[in-house]
Amino acid sequence: MKLTDKISQSKNVLFSIEILPPLKGKSIQSIYDSIDPLMEFKPAFVDVTYHREEYVYKKRDGGYLEKVSIRKRPGTVGICAAIMNKYNVDAVPHIICGGFTKEETENALIDLQFLGIDNVLALRGDSIKTESAFVPEPGGHNYALDLVEQINGMNKGKYIDEEMKDAEPTNFCMGIAGYPEKHFEAPNMYSDLKYLKAKVDAGAEYIVTQMFFDNKKYFEFVKSCRDAGINVPIIPGIKMITQKKQLNALPKIFHIDMPIDLYKEIEKCKDDAQVKEVGINWAIQQCKELVKQKVPCVHFYTMGTSETTRRVASEVF
Repeated sequence: MKLTDKISQSKNVLFSIEILPPLKGKSIQSIYDSIDPLMEFKPAFVDVTYHREEYVYKKRDGGYLEKVSIRKRPGTVGICAAIMNKYNVDAVPHIICGGFTKEETENALIDLQFLGIDNVLALRGDSIKTESAFVPEPGGHNYALDLVEQINGMNKGKYIDEEMKDAEPTNFCMGIAGYPEKHFEAPNMYSDLKYLKAKVDAGAEYIVTQMFFDNKKYFEFVKSCRDAGINVPIIPGIKMITQKKQLNALPKIFHIDMPIDLYKEIEKCKDDAQVKEVGINWAIQQCKELVKQKVPCVHFYTMGTSETTRRVASEVF
């Protein structure tokens, strides 16, 4: 079922989660173990992230180094199919530009359609760790907008091979990412919103935000989107802080601000057990306010664990 239909038909704020595929060689049971405790909250959908290849250099006989491509967390599509089969819950795979040609993207989307997956989250994706900036795959997309346009084209029966006759259109509901505190590569919020609107105009039907810890930034972002003519549902993304080192790590990795009050509370904690309690309580208050303001859904970045999400959800939903 399309997520936009779920949102429009629900009288209540929806609950959803995002999970990571397990590391290569690990069992899918870890996914089930993280989802099982959250099923009582009836998640509207489960996002499954996609992780592109990384490069490492391995020493070979003769002393030379060989550049080897590895993918640490494969299995996104298979995990989505398994979740839908086991829980009868819609799974939403991340589709990224990085590492894919346009043809590979087209074939992946055909696979998803055959599996009955109705929703995708279209993202550019991160650059490879060894590269200072995002580099597209030869024959691939450079921007998320290009990816959105390809998916929307397939929804209209347009495939790469323009000579195809009577091609069956796909029917994907497309989500995209939004950044309440601006994408770090955008020169300003005006520019960021301009390209966000371009993706909506090209066929994106909902937005999921980057994590934030200050609800004011989310509400200001929504208002700015509406003022810019972006009228699709905007789903807030929430994460709980559980370790003191995240005070510096999260702003550095995700380019977000840490509210001063939250920073001071965590700074006073003697250990990570206390940090976790502060993080949970902060998220509970965030979510209660968001639900009171009737956001379409609250989306939790679980990062492979369910305990903190379950504790917050039990106080909110």
